[in-house]
Amino acid sequence: MNNLVRKDLIVAQTPRGKQTSAVVLLSGGLDSATTLAIAKTEGFTPYALSFRYGQRHVIELAAASRVAAAQGVAEHVIAEIDLRRFGGSALTADLTVPKGRDTAAMSSGIPITYVPARNTVFLSFALAWAEVLGAEAIFIGVNALDYSGYPDCRPAYLAAFEQMANLATAAAVEGRAHFRVHAPLLELSKADIIRRGMALGVDYGLTCSCYDPDPAGRPCGQCDSCLLRARGFAEAGVSDPLLTAAF
Repeated sequence: MNNLVRKDLIVAQTPRGKQTSAVVLLSGGLDSATTLAIAKTEGFTPYALSFRYGQRHVIELAAASRVAAAQGVAEHVIAEIDLRRFGGSALTADLTVPKGRDTAAMSSGIPITYVPARNTVFLSFALAWAEVLGAEAIFIGVNALDYSGYPDCRPAYLAAFEQMANLATAAAVEGRAHFRVHAPLLELSKADIIRRGMALGVDYGLTCSCYDPDPAGRPCGQCDSCLLRARGFAEAGVSDPLLTAAF
């Protein structure tokens, strides 16, 4: 097996087919766990794709494996790439993760936690796997409301990638597939995402949203992602099970 991709088989592989299979990007966070549950509810057999991309902590990958196992995906692949070699982000380089920012600060400009071209890289891997699987659906848990200013979480970006996918693949050019990028959380608030996930039985105690957790995986509680998560649970009127989870 090469050193680019490791396959973690969660359950026996199910029959492949473009009408039922979907590649779901799974980071291990709240949004991607909800997106995975939605894909299943919509009748897709999910193939989960996570990345060891050079992030400063890999606790999120343990969370992704927990979520994939709990939701019973057909297969879970962890692809290995090294965006740390390029730097440019507090998630991949020795830069300080912003803490304690208010809503106005979070919505002003593109934060240092933006990883250059990350969603483009991830979606490209997802597209490649979808073409091999014979699947037409790719699910991604991006959000255009509570998204901290990331440019690759916008509707225009997703539409452009989808157009590119149908220009740049043999399956599309030969008429065997028409790829679609599904972003079911795109216009939902964090509170609405949590309500939707809870209705679908998502166990948010398995997830990890923090940009700067401690070595035991406990969230810092002050980074943008932690603050958005806390606000979402508060507005949804429910407790975050991650805060009472045993480490």
